[in-house]
Amino acid sequence: MGMLDGKVVIVTGASSGIGKATAELVAAEGGAVTVADVQEEAGAAVAESIVRGGGRAIFVRTDVSSAEDVERMVARTVDEFGALHGAFNNAGIEGESAPTHECSVENWERVLGVNLTGVWHCMRFELPRMLEAGGGSIVNCSSVAGLVGFPNVPAYVASKFGVVGLTKAAALEYATAGVRVNAICPGVIETPMIERAVGDDEQMRQMLLAAEPVGRFGRPEEVAEAAVWLMSDRSSFVTGETIVVDGGLVAR
Repeated sequence: MGMLDGKVVIVTGASSGIGKATAELVAAEGGAVTVADVQEEAGAAVAESIVRGGGRAIFVRTDVSSAEDVERMVARTVDEFGALHGAFNNAGIEGESAPTHECSVENWERVLGVNLTGVWHCMRFELPRMLEAGGGSIVNCSSVAGLVGFPNVPAYVASKFGVVGLTKAAALEYATAGVRVNAICPGVIETPMIERAVGDDEQMRQMLLAAEPVGRFGRPEEVAEAAVWLMSDRSSFVTGETIVVDGGLVAR
């Protein structure tokens, strides 16, 4: 039996990276999955690949900063699969790099709108459906930047700290209602976001590698394993936690 047999799960930001790896693992562990993303072609390809492999999946184009989009996506999930038991609220953007006093209002509002307000939108539409189903598990994607400060990305850091706080508040609110809420804090993972940040800057790449005690970047599949475990019944006594998947980066 798979860890998610009989479960219905939403994964946002699922067209690539950590979200894609998680959607694929959800299906491999027996769950039905909604692949949600703003990237239509890539997101649809993920869902189609899962179906070709014998899994159950649909793609729904979703901008998590839009309440209407999220409400429609959650409703479509329940219409298609009959219920909602789990969610990995993973969609996020890094925004522009600049010190705090040079961070533009537009950048601040865009990053907070996706990374923090987007998680809140997802939770407020997911929670009622999970309560209807008799319980569930929400996993919110924060970051090591939600635990310690990083220079020149003030909006990103603020948004990821906010995700940790929102997670803890919701975990307490729904603890007796059968809904668990946890956060994952990835370190430096080999994803398109990291590739955009590093680009051809070999010095930055080596600096990031040097910060990882294990001597390498993480893989999306390693974060997916933690997310799926948290959405499964095997983590039934875990709520309000921040699970760090970072190769020891913040242990220094």
